[in-house]
Amino acid sequence: MISIIENRLRMNSVELNIDRIHQAIRIRFLHPGRPVITTRFLEELETVQDLMHTIREQDQAQPSTEQLRYLVLSSSLPGIFCLGGDLKLFLELIRKGDRKQLTAYAHTCMEIAHRNLSGDDNKLCTISLVEGEALGGGFEIALAADVVIAEKRARFGFPEIQFGLFPGMGAFSFLARRISPALAKRMITSGNIYTATELYEMGVVDLLAEDGKGEEMLHHYIKRRQSREGGYFAMDKIMADHNPISRDELFRIVDLWVDTALNLPEKNLTMMNYLLKAQSKRWGSEEVSTKTARLSA
Repeated sequence: MISIIENRLRMNSVELNIDRIHQAIRIRFLHPGRPVITTRFLEELETVQDLMHTIREQDQAQPSTEQLRYLVLSSSLPGIFCLGGDLKLFLELIRKGDRKQLTAYAHTCMEIAHRNLSGDDNKLCTISLVEGEALGGGFEIALAADVVIAEKRARFGFPEIQFGLFPGMGAFSFLARRISPALAKRMITSGNIYTATELYEMGVVDLLAEDGKGEEMLHHYIKRRQSREGGYFAMDKIMADHNPISRDELFRIVDLWVDTALNLPEKNLTMMNYLLKAQSKRWGSEEVSTKTARLSA
């Protein structure tokens, strides 16, 4: 099995590659439809994470100078990292009052994020490479990493407040590791869209790349770390120990998100539906381009 995975494993929504030169496991989002976090996307991410864990265990059993040490998340869709949760599914489950299914979706998101955050228990250095839009849950995926690399064209934000929700899959906890809790709250409740440059200056983004140079920045960063490995991994551990994010904390927040979602009034659901229609129109009839700036309400 591993010899096949070593080359490439391509599924419907995600693909996994092993890059031995850069000691990296690469997970790319394929986004065959609307570039959002569908249940199939989550199922495939869980499958890939399980395979990744197996690869790591076998890799550690045969130590070498090319041992895998990095997990890199990126998107293959030009101009888009991920636009967040599946609004179509949310509307359906909220209107049905289906707490069980909504909770299952939210808990799966949280399990995946926490596993990335912990480096799959084997403490890989996790890196998010953002070359386009990362909104809502997509922004949260990017933040659940040790390092965030973004191209200048990238845009980030949490639009959930526009329909009376909040980003419940770790946004506040992840941001509060990088900036002050007060500023994290302000970002989330503003609903604003931020440029990569703005977030770099705030300390949310770690490395800023010119447009089209994200991969080059990623390779440069890994090469730099490889020659200073002990110090970098020690600092990652110090940061995690200084401001730990527990699984219990994340799941308390996500359960509050479910409660809030199930109590949204119809006017808020109407706004959510408006955003869904804008997404559907954009990906149903328009070509995705690197010039795409943002999905505006």
